[in-house]
Amino acid sequence: MGANALAPASRSGHTGCVIHRREFLSIAAAGAAVSRLAQAESGTPVSMIGSEGEARKYWARWRGPSGQGLVEGSGYPDKWSATENVRWKTPVPGRGHSSPIVWRDRIFLVTGYEDQSRRTVLAFDRKTGKQLWETDAPKAVFESKYPKNSYASSTPSTDGKLIYCYLGNHGLMAVNLDGKIAWHRSLGELNAYHGVGGSPLLYRDMVIFYQDQRKPAEGFVAAFDAKTGEPRWRVPRQEQVGWGTPVAIRAGNREELIVSSMKRVYAYDPASGKELWRCEGNLFEVIPTPVVGHGMVYCCSGRAGPTLAIRPGGSGDITQTHVAWQSPKGSPFVPSPLLYGDLLYMVNDMQSIATCFDARSGELKWQGRMGEAARESFSASPVGVDGKIFFANDQGEVFVLKAGSEFQILHVNKFDEQVLASPALVDKTWYWRTAKHLYAIG
Repeated sequence: MGANALAPASRSGHTGCVIHRREFLSIAAAGAAVSRLAQAESGTPVSMIGSEGEARKYWARWRGPSGQGLVEGSGYPDKWSATENVRWKTPVPGRGHSSPIVWRDRIFLVTGYEDQSRRTVLAFDRKTGKQLWETDAPKAVFESKYPKNSYASSTPSTDGKLIYCYLGNHGLMAVNLDGKIAWHRSLGELNAYHGVGGSPLLYRDMVIFYQDQRKPAEGFVAAFDAKTGEPRWRVPRQEQVGWGTPVAIRAGNREELIVSSMKRVYAYDPASGKELWRCEGNLFEVIPTPVVGHGMVYCCSGRAGPTLAIRPGGSGDITQTHVAWQSPKGSPFVPSPLLYGDLLYMVNDMQSIATCFDARSGELKWQGRMGEAARESFSASPVGVDGKIFFANDQGEVFVLKAGSEFQILHVNKFDEQVLASPALVDKTWYWRTAKHLYAIG
């Protein structure tokens, strides 16, 4: 999800410390990853289906062109404040945890109004920050939500022709670059636990997302024609809780749609919606978006629950055959993990603890605290760029860590307001959405 955190957090400090083995025992079951197949490298190449063509130059989707928070190039500043290295700062109306997306000279995001009057998509000039337009979604009854969630927690996607927005009860909407509605598809009234938050995925000529609901079989994963909004396929789901975003991967010669959700991870045929495989092991609540590499799909679940490293490409129930390794505890509740090189990074947002695993074997490399321990204190997903990892907490502190097999906080940047949305990075500039503003840092 963009950053749809679902509970308040206390203030976090600027300190960082390594969590030693004896301390870690109570946090992540001694950090010992349970390995089954980790010693054998998979012969099946696995990769995320990322942005292609011109879209690789921008930040046109949730977690950017890679689909997993990785940034090519260098020259992005790693130090800033509410005034230092700020190119511009502009007000954002309404409230939302949707991350900004970028196409050419424009920035797009969605916002919601807490008086339940409007859900809208906005455009800003990338050079100046000036708001260019705001387009309202057709009126609908707002769904109920948890107080920390927003009515605009889903990050839009764009192919440079249309901007695709998932807006809960307000439906699925596509607008052109000038803000004119191209099509709108009503989904009826949803009954989603704590509200909605998953982001739409552009796959070939389709828009795909899933929405689990309180009553079994009312949830679904569905695909719509990107040009017209007409339904392509829809598959009912039994899961009742979740706010995740699907990803599309290549597993050998086969493409798979991965949905990490309540209790299970699923793979569907993205062309038809047919279930390909499922894997048990997730906990009840699932928000993080999976990441992919080294022949595996990495999925996190629950409030500091397990992380699963799954080899895709199987058939049916693959729980006993395709889980390469798993860690019993310590996963994030809201932020997604980050796979940067050979290492898998994540933050346990129930304890403000960052963890690093060897991505191939599941070996614990390090664990360290970022600020004070606080329950559900991180919502934004981490970014990897220029040999550094950036974790932003809800209080607007951005912890800059050196990427590698040792825990090292280089410094901490600070905004003057809450940060729950993940950033976009284009042309050596960060675009951050805070509680009330949009910043360009460069």
